[in-house]
Amino acid sequence: MTITTHETINRTNLRKLGSAFAILVLLAADYLLFRDELVPRNVAIFLSAVLTATVTAALLFQSEPRKRMAPASVPPRVHRDESGPVLLVGGAGYIGSIVARRLLDSGVKVRMLDRLVYGYAAIEGILQHPNFELIVGDCRNIQTVVGAVQGASAIVHLAAIVGDPACDVDRQTALETNYSATRMLIEVAKGHRIRRFLFASSCSVYGATDVMADERSPVQPLSLYAQTKVDSEQALFAARSDSFQPTILRFATIFGYSHRPRFDLVVNLLTARAHQEGVITIFNGDQWRPFLHVEDAAESILRMLQAPLGLVGGQVFNVGSPKMNYTLTQVAEKIREEFPELRVEHVENTDRRDYRVSFQKIRSQIGFESTRSLEDGIRELKQVLQTGKVTDYRDIYYDNCKFIKTIGASSHADEIDARVMAAFAVPTAASRGRRLTVQDTERLDLVAARAS
Repeated sequence: MTITTHETINRTNLRKLGSAFAILVLLAADYLLFRDELVPRNVAIFLSAVLTATVTAALLFQSEPRKRMAPASVPPRVHRDESGPVLLVGGAGYIGSIVARRLLDSGVKVRMLDRLVYGYAAIEGILQHPNFELIVGDCRNIQTVVGAVQGASAIVHLAAIVGDPACDVDRQTALETNYSATRMLIEVAKGHRIRRFLFASSCSVYGATDVMADERSPVQPLSLYAQTKVDSEQALFAARSDSFQPTILRFATIFGYSHRPRFDLVVNLLTARAHQEGVITIFNGDQWRPFLHVEDAAESILRMLQAPLGLVGGQVFNVGSPKMNYTLTQVAEKIREEFPELRVEHVENTDRRDYRVSFQKIRSQIGFESTRSLEDGIRELKQVLQTGKVTDYRDIYYDNCKFIKTIGASSHADEIDARVMAAFAVPTAASRGRRLTVQDTERLDLVAARAS
């Protein structure tokens, strides 16, 4: 059986035309209103022609789709349904592979869009589920995105090159995936009148601060990864309207075991090193970080999908627990409790990230509480390593940066994709250089209160 790819998706032609038209209108408006600031005329004209040709061709030749076969060893079953699945973009990753299972367990239909660069292992257990649909494709390809969005009831956008080192390996792909693709997805979602849009951001946007950062605090991104999150947040807020209500989730530093394990995250990596080598190195031990178990991150997404849109739409939420702001030295001590013979070395470097975060808003507004402690996650990881569930944490499969270095840059399928991403790389006039202010947040809180 085959898996749906971006080349075989043609279900609702009218919606596809509407989505493409929305993007064309965006480009036209941007050019007419801000011609000196935004997309150059030749790029806008080229993109408009490409979009028109793409949609027209899809309508004319949909009866002869090209197919890309799944590996013979994986016999996935694809279920199609028009009743409004939740679309998980980047759903086969560290968080998304848990979210997908939780949604399916609760009776929600799930459509997943993912390139599956790490393979099928993270979602192998749900491929046969009757309420699960898999689209193998790149979120940077407009045909893929348009097809995936059709008929969805909500979008959870998790696709990204995650982490500072991974983004620095291939900055172009990071910018396209983390920002340009987000802008394109916004316009496609609006064209399909999808109101609920959840975006995975990061508390790393706070950078360095001496005060407890809440959603009203200024952002100070200190890395390319954090900057792409800030820029995407601005694009989302610039696009919000009565018919498009994005919710931004700024996750604390995540840890714990997942169906797609990662050992390039600080708690996971230090625990693995403590188990394997008996020694860990702590850089800048006095710096603060907030932490969140990956299962709790998934739970927060489910809670946001269940919450009244008037309560969460158009808003930012820090996701984490006030009890889990720790210095890195304190993290090392928690790990030492599980590995008493552990030797801890301390080193200073130029990393300036240092932030504690308030999570009062998500607690008071939707009642979210994280249920897993740092100690729980460390013990969980220790068991995974001791039982051989993970045999070598240094395998590139578990490390985004090493994996990207090994497989190389993620090239586009064709020149059209590259041109489309280049067009969306230019910030809109409404979002360029703009930061979410206290007044913005107060106004959004007021609107939400009235709506609810």
